[in-house]
Amino acid sequence: MKTINELQDEVVEEFSDFDDWMDKYQMLIDLGNELKPLDEKYKTEQNLIDGCQSRVWLQCDFVDGKLVFTADSDALIVKGIIALLIQVISGHTPKEILDADLYFIDKIGLRDHLSPTRSNGLLAMVKQIKAYALAYNMKENA
Repeated sequence: MKTINELQDEVVEEFSDFDDWMDKYQMLIDLGNELKPLDEKYKTEQNLIDGCQSRVWLQCDFVDGKLVFTADSDALIVKGIIALLIQVISGHTPKEILDADLYFIDKIGLRDHLSPTRSNGLLAMVKQIKAYALAYNMKENA
């Protein structure tokens, strides 16, 4: 299993292949399209992320000590962004996720190329992922 940082470095490398932001957006859209569909039963108010302009659902399951995330969005780019986050974070322990510094977001220039509302949405997604990690970490250590 690769570490979160190894996965982040892979993402940075993939994005560095493109100079043009239109190509990077296309890559995000492709990532979003590859995301396996979220079961309709998880498309609930409870799973909607606050602070996102588009609708983003994030489902978290605790499997063998690791957090497994699935998600969906009604906006193509946003779906790509959450797919990217899942690619890096999913399948790690709550502690690994809490300790992770998600530097890839700035390294690939994502934050600079998003509108302020999308950028806030991205922060909301990261916050929600960390909140799940915190909750499961506290449960494990209780």
